[in-house]
Amino acid sequence: MKSLYTLALCCVLGSSLALAQAPAASKSATPAPAKAAKPASAPAPSAADIASAKAKGLVWANLNTKVYHFSTDATYGTTKNGKFMTEADAKAAGYRAAKAPGGKSAKAPATK
Repeated sequence: MKSLYTLALCCVLGSSLALAQAPAASKSATPAPAKAAKPASAPAPSAADIASAKAKGLVWANLNTKVYHFSTDATYGTTKNGKFMTEADAKAAGYRAAKAPGGKSAKAPATK
C-alpha cells in the first residue's frame, strides 16, 4: 500500500511539473502583443505661433478637456495637449468655451 501511495504521489507531482512548464513553452512560441503606444503630444506653440493665431482670431482648443480658450484667456496656447482652430470648428467638434474667472462663460473678444 505504501508503494502504491508513493507511485501515485510521483505521478501527480510529475504531471503537475509537466503542466507547469507547458504554459511557459507556449508563451515563448507566440510573442506577447505590444502595448499600444501613447500618442505623443505636439510641441508647445512658440510665441510667434501664438501671435499669429491671435491675429487670425483662432481659439486654443484643449484636446483633453474639450474646452476652448479665447486669445484673452491666460491659458491661451499654454495647455499641454491642444491646438489652434476656429471657434466654429471647435463648436462643431463638441468643444465648449472656457468659463471666465467669475464663473460665467467667456465671450469672444471684440473684433476691430
